[in-house]
Amino acid sequence: MYWNLPDLDDECVPSSFYKNPGQELQPFYPKEVVYGGKMSGKKAGEFSVEEVIAEFERLTLNAAAVQRETLRRILDENAGVEYLQRHGLAGRSDPDTFRACVPLATHDDLEPFIVRVADGDTSPVLTAKPITSISLSSGTTTQGKRKYLPFNDELFKLTMHVYRTSFAFRNRAFPVEGGGKALQFVYGSRQFTTKGGLTAATATTHLYRNEEYRAAVRDIQLPCCSPDEVVFVAADLAQSLYCHLLCGLLFADEVRTVFAMFGHNLVLAFQTLERVWEELCHDIRHGALSPARVAEPALRQAVSALLAPPNPALADEVARRCAEARLNGWRGVVPALWPNARYVHTIVTGSMEHYVRKIRHYAGGLPLVAMDYGASEGMVGANVEPEVPPDSATFAVLPNIAYFEFIPLKTNDGGGGAACTDTGTSYNTEADPVGLTEVTVGEHYEVVMTTFAGLYRYRLGDVVKVAGFYNSTPKLKFVSRGSIGPTLCINVDKNTEQDVQLAVDGAAEILAARNTSLEVVDYTSHADVSSDPGHYVVFWELSGEADVDDDVLQRCCDELDRRFVDAGYVSSRKTRAIGPLELRVLRRGTFQKVLHHCLSLGAPANQFKLPRCVARSNSGVLQILSDNAVKIFFSTAYD
Repeated sequence: MYWNLPDLDDECVPSSFYKNPGQELQPFYPKEVVYGGKMSGKKAGEFSVEEVIAEFERLTLNAAAVQRETLRRILDENAGVEYLQRHGLAGRSDPDTFRACVPLATHDDLEPFIVRVADGDTSPVLTAKPITSISLSSGTTTQGKRKYLPFNDELFKLTMHVYRTSFAFRNRAFPVEGGGKALQFVYGSRQFTTKGGLTAATATTHLYRNEEYRAAVRDIQLPCCSPDEVVFVAADLAQSLYCHLLCGLLFADEVRTVFAMFGHNLVLAFQTLERVWEELCHDIRHGALSPARVAEPALRQAVSALLAPPNPALADEVARRCAEARLNGWRGVVPALWPNARYVHTIVTGSMEHYVRKIRHYAGGLPLVAMDYGASEGMVGANVEPEVPPDSATFAVLPNIAYFEFIPLKTNDGGGGAACTDTGTSYNTEADPVGLTEVTVGEHYEVVMTTFAGLYRYRLGDVVKVAGFYNSTPKLKFVSRGSIGPTLCINVDKNTEQDVQLAVDGAAEILAARNTSLEVVDYTSHADVSSDPGHYVVFWELSGEADVDDDVLQRCCDELDRRFVDAGYVSSRKTRAIGPLELRVLRRGTFQKVLHHCLSLGAPANQFKLPRCVARSNSGVLQILSDNAVKIFFSTAYD
């Protein structure tokens, strides 16, 4: 929803704030115009970058006023729903009453209500308007358990609003002119129907399959190189990925952008290219798709239509460029194969940050642009500074897409309910939430959302740092999904995925100093309490064929142990309440086995995120990791 916002006084909302004084605030543009790909009477296919940016400027001039109005709309629209009635809100819609009556909630609190909707309860349980479908979380950051989340038309429209906003800023920074195509490594997930007849799938799958989405993105997205069958029909990830690469090479000179939802998907794509480039060239040369690589009939038919006739000249050129890239360790292969690409676009925050170095390796000098900040629960912010390197990227909160609160994370000297920041500091999460415009630059918070899809004061669990403000709305730097997410914890210690990443990055410097071609391909961790005392286990998969000296790996193991600086961990190690950290070096390809295991259980390829802290309950993943350990080391750091 877009709002017509004059420059407002902070203390009150004058009558000029409303389209008609005495009436509720009206959308600045009619819904069917904004979300149908038109603005201000523009014809379909026209998109004004400056107009969208100007609207964002107006929205963020007085974010507090927009937040009050956003909450009022949510609560007025849903005044009679069961969840709010239970908490005695009685139709009131001001922020103070809302916070006093409605408690903070986790997914566990709301799950019974969501399940009722999924099972067919058509009464107004969470929202007055129908919940049209159910979104599924990836399950890879919740130790295999996929969360049910409500999805409706309003959430779809607001997601498109965020996409249009970030596209405007991105296209201003990196203009893509004269048509072209996008090389997109995207994958639709499986759908199923709930007991109540609602379609359940990932949020991205709901978008991709939505006809309104297809119409809306024509103005803000280049057509994909691959036909729809590659996204929706492929029986498995391997077939789909091979076809994406093949189609990308067929349209090599037309590719203007390279995209994947998560950084892991990009790394996987180009690692696959390293292995199969000769087969891809063979298919292009002969104009025929390899039956060994792609067996799905509908997929073969769709891609074969693009592949014919044989093109020996293109095959020779691709082979020449791949051979040159191979000699250079595949550095810069993206601009080598797709010379007209303007930038690479993906999510590289949180657990994806580990892949930034490898993506830069493949991308050469191409800009790497961070995607927007959102979750299955809803969008939070847009990347309005796309020129900023992804490891420094921030996201400006759009104040009209949800009502936001932020739980301050106060310094904690060890133990207690804590979350960890990018400096490894522990924080207490028991302070009262503050509003969107009440946050302080430099401080850390947990995000709380009230959405148009029936989530009320919902603790997202994400830890963010306020990096600054864009007009009056905060710019957030994503830190981790650590506040209520998976952690390493044995005694009074508590280390989040961010702490694990910092430890791995520090220890990996020892590898790099010894052999620049060696790197940690991927990693995860586990708090092993099967023995007494319990201890941390870190799993590494290394690149390269060369053996690593055991003394180097022992030094890495010791450094990992020292890099966990949480006060509870350090004191527990010194008193032997926690045992020596264990480093297990894995057989090459182990994390591919983990990926395929998760996909076999229904995890969506498009949203796969390797859990950085594996819980005891995730026995399947732990078994794969244990079965593929080739070397084991125990820390001597505290001996």
